[in-house]
Amino acid sequence: MPSNPSKDYNQIAFALEILRLLAEKPRRREELTDFLSIFVEQHGKSADTADIKQKVTRTIRKLRDCGIEIQSTTHSPYKLVESNFPLLLSTQQREALATAAYFLADMGFSAQASHIQRIGNLTEADIPASIKLDFSPPVDYSEKKVDIIVRQLQERFEQQCRYTIRYESKPGEGRIWDIDRSELRLHEGVLYLFAFIPDWRSWRFDYWHNIDQNHIFRLDKIASVGAASDTRWVSCDFPTLKVRYRMSGQLANYNPRRKDEVVIYSDPEGKFREIEATIDYWFWFRQRILKYGSNVEILSPQKLVEEIKKEYHKIWEKFLAKENSNNHSST
Repeated sequence: MPSNPSKDYNQIAFALEILRLLAEKPRRREELTDFLSIFVEQHGKSADTADIKQKVTRTIRKLRDCGIEIQSTTHSPYKLVESNFPLLLSTQQREALATAAYFLADMGFSAQASHIQRIGNLTEADIPASIKLDFSPPVDYSEKKVDIIVRQLQERFEQQCRYTIRYESKPGEGRIWDIDRSELRLHEGVLYLFAFIPDWRSWRFDYWHNIDQNHIFRLDKIASVGAASDTRWVSCDFPTLKVRYRMSGQLANYNPRRKDEVVIYSDPEGKFREIEATIDYWFWFRQRILKYGSNVEILSPQKLVEEIKKEYHKIWEKFLAKENSNNHSST
């Protein structure tokens, strides 16, 4: 037999519904009252607006007494800041959460890590002893200044209109940049603002728009974020470039693990594989290719083939110069 809706309703159910609604987003008292009136009616109870408002006030007071932090002022909505609702976790779940918190803390996200630690009431003993990290990020991204910058940037991402930043690559040397489409990217343990610069001119490519217009900015060097303009972002996507390269030697059986890479040809004898990658930032891709050393050869586009050749030539010249210097000093 189906359960009686009125029997499923009690003060705990009412409090849990308030928490559920506030967990979705901050809500004003009137909005909470409207949702909770529907909730009460669905459980076969009368929904008097004045009575619901009083219940909301009383219940939120009780939730605060239980250690659940809910912010509100006269002219602002109720906001769930932190919930201490108890969680029952298995040993594996505790280890998984503790490992995630450990990773975040070592990558410079100490505030986010502490949130996870409080959620699971975790200690260092919950972290598997076999895991050791060494990210050494340049900054703690939970520092107040950086946290404010991140929040402002996230607002601009939602607005999807052009804005400006003041970027100080060196102390006292600031420049204003016009920013179009943008997002946050974590690369090798460092968090960047990845952005399309609409008025940037490339020396590599003679067409617009191109990957040289994609720039990176370290968050700790962004001094300020300007207000959103009335100009919408120019494109739904960042400009990209397809690069084809051959893996051989120790990487002859290379299996792509990045979403932008696909195998387009495998040598029947297993001597090499040809990969096509869709890249949107040349410098990061160049770093990766140079790490592979003699196990990789760029096939196209030709401009990038020549650029990598020049890079290897410079490395070889420096090596020879060092060898000659050592030989002279030993004679």
